[in-house]
This record gives sequence, C-alpha cells and structure tokens, in this order.
Amino acid sequence: LAGGSQGSSNTDGSINTTYTSVNTTAGFSISTYEGTGSAATVGHGLGVTPAMVLVKNIDAAQNWLMYHQDIGATKYLRLNLTNGQGTSSGPWNNTAPTSSVFYIGADGAVTGNGQTHVAYCFAEKTGYSKFGSFTGNGNVDGPFVFCGFKPAFVLAKNSSINDWWSMFDNKRLGFNSSDSPRLLFPSANSTESTSKMLDFTSNGFKIRSTNTGVNGNGNTTIFMAFGQSIVGSNNVPCTAT
Repeated sequence: LAGGSQGSSNTDGSINTTYTSVNTTAGFSISTYEGTGSAATVGHGLGVTPAMVLVKNIDAAQNWLMYHQDIGATKYLRLNLTNGQGTSSGPWNNTAPTSSVFYIGADGAVTGNGQTHVAYCFAEKTGYSKFGSFTGNGNVDGPFVFCGFKPAFVLAKNSSINDWWSMFDNKRLGFNSSDSPRLLFPSANSTESTSKMLDFTSNGFKIRSTNTGVNGNGNTTIFMAFGQSIVGSNNVPCTAT
C-alpha cells in the first residue's frame, strides 16, 4: 500500500481505477485498472504532475513501459529490456500527465482490452526524490548530478542507446571507499557487478566510470533517485546522514 491504508477507486480519468493507494507526502501512488484497447486517461491521485509513470499489464506477456518527464510523452522506455528509448503514440498518447491523470495510447502493454494493469506513479519531492537526466562525457571524471539530498537509491539508464539499466543503493559495500562497489541490472538476471560507477555525495551523485550504461559520451542518461528520509509536511528537506 502506498499510503498505508486500503485504497479506493479513482474516477478522475476516462477509465476508473479499480484500486488506487496514494502517499502524497512521498509522491507515490499505486493503481490498478482494466484496459479497453483504446486511448484513455487514468487517475493517479497524487494531486501534482507525475515525473515518472511505470505500467505493467499483469494479465499478458507485455513489457514494463515507462514514461519519464525528461524524454517526454512521445517516447517510452522498457524496464525489462536494454533498448534505448522508443518513439510511439501507443504508450502515452503523445500527451504528458497532468496533476490528476496520466494518458495512455492504444498499446496493449498499457491498455490490453479487458486485462488488468498496475501503474506506479512518482512525483518529485524536495529533499527526498528526483527524476532527471544528464549528458555523459565518456570520462572517468564524469558528470556531477545535483539532487538536493544524499541519495540512498539510484536507477539509471542511457536512453540514447541499447544498454543495461543500472541500480545502485547505499546498503551494499563500495560507495565512496576502496571496496569494490556493487550494482544490479534490472534488465538482466546476472549477479551484482563490482565495477565502480559512481559516488554518492551529500547533495547528489558523481559519475566515476566510462561505462556507456551511465556515461556514454554525448548520450542522455535518465535517472530516478531517492534519499533516506521523506520530506516533512513543511517541505523542508531532511538532513542527510
């Protein structure tokens, strides 16, 4: 449950969700809905515009489709594949989300007729979450990416080319030390890697690798990052530890 309690139907879109659980403090909602096979809108309940939307058809063998604000609604990424960004109106109907709904096209991965889909929607929260992009330089002295908080988790993907998704966290050895760092690849079934890719800093992360998955020269890498603590109701960032 996103909000810690049983969710309910959301009627903001042209398709009513069968279930929506929302945590507006964390900027996160989970919804389920039944596809119609046609373009539609789906309510997310966040009250602000999502920066990222992730949808999976749970009744059919379809890809995980991702909307990310930095590549826009005419593009899409697939979390389970290494492919770079695709261009189609099918996933998001070429329309960016609003503060109440996200748009879906006629792609069966987001609106299979009579099939159930789950949607995870994320909004940025000062001091806790960031959804952005950076341009790689292909150098071990890679870009510094400002988040406004110390990351505890980062998921990154070079959206310009076919390459692995890379997942980092602060619970395994390696970051900012002489130990071999660890990273995971959501789009592969391989074990964790010991290649050093980045450092977490007090206010973002610094790329430390020429690996094209996170630092292809001239390529765009999109990311989602979360800190260790949720920002308070006064919108003041928590102090990183």
